This record gives sequence, structure tokens and C-alpha cells, in this order.
Amino acid sequence: MDILLSICIGIGLSAACGFRIFVPPLVMSIAAMYGHLPLSSDFDWIGTYPALIAFAIATAVEIGAYYIPWIDNILDAVSTPTAIAVGTLIAKALLPDSDPLVHWTVAVFAGGGSAGIVQAFTGITRLSSTALTGGIGNALVSTIEAGSSITLSILAIVVPVFAAVLVAVLLVFILRIVVRKGWKSLLPLNESQPSSLEQ
Repeated sequence: MDILLSICIGIGLSAACGFRIFVPPLVMSIAAMYGHLPLSSDFDWIGTYPALIAFAIATAVEIGAYYIPWIDNILDAVSTPTAIAVGTLIAKALLPDSDPLVHWTVAVFAGGGSAGIVQAFTGITRLSSTALTGGIGNALVSTIEAGSSITLSILAIVVPVFAAVLVAVLLVFILRIVVRKGWKSLLPLNESQPSSLEQ
């Protein structure tokens, strides 16, 4: 498989981990078992029936747990480092066997980075939903996240370049929101505090 195509698939699947951790490995397992997704030699186990069953159970438990009020916020705290780790491993699993240093570097930054940014954003979104609705609106957030993870995972396999571009747009959108919110939160502080010359 072309290395650029592998990177695109890895970015798409890794970013999908930011929405739901176990959905992308489940989609990977299905695709690998049917011969649609070549894996590096160290990760051939992903395309086996035991892995498929394990990922399916983990996916069902994870998706269900996010519909339990307040538990979803606790899961977000645990999910961020886990999403980064799984996103890194997914990206590494798709890169051909050659230079380990280059591959792990790409996997950490492209895979783990995209998974971590998306997961952090979903966590902030859920906290905002909890604050505004007392947790009632979190079910809708969870549904959107699960749907996004499934959709992005499938797109990463079927149209990897489009999925990678979509992830790039999503990351830019997230970073713009973070920067904008950061500046807005600083402005009232600066305006409310008198300068040292005025005191």
C-alpha cells in the first residue's frame, strides 16, 4: 500500500478515536479480515476473530456507557490519554515495515495528535452540555460523537484522502475555536483589572 495512502487512512481512523476509542479498531478488524486493509506484520492480530469479538464488545460497552449521566464526564477524563495511545497504535499499524523511528514519529504526531485534539474537544463540548443542561443534553452529544466515529472510520477505509482532508478541516476548526475562546476569556480579565498606573 502506498505510504501516503496509509498515512491518510491512519489519520482518519486515529481522529475517529477522538470520538469513540474502540469504533476505529473494530472497523479496522472487519476491513482487515475481508482483505480491504493491509496491516504491518506486528499488527496482523487485528484482523482475527478474537480481536473482532473483543473490539465489538468494547465498542458496545463504550457507546452504552456514554449514555449514563455524569459517567460520560468521568470517561472523558480517562479517554483522552487512551485515545492518544490507540490513535498512535492505529497509525503505526497501517505504515509499511521499514524505518521504525520515522514511523513512530509519524504515528505519534499524526495519529496520536489528531486523536488527542478531537478527544479534548469532545470532552469540552460534553462539559459545556452538562453545565447548560444538567447532563440531559449529553445523550444527543453522545449520539453525534458515536455517529461521527462510525462515519469517519468508514470514510477512512473507503475514501482515505477525503477523510484526511476532512480531519484537517476539523482540526483547524477546533483550533480556531480554542484560540478564539482563549482570547475572549482573557479580554474581560484585562478590562476588569486596572493597570498599575491607575492604582
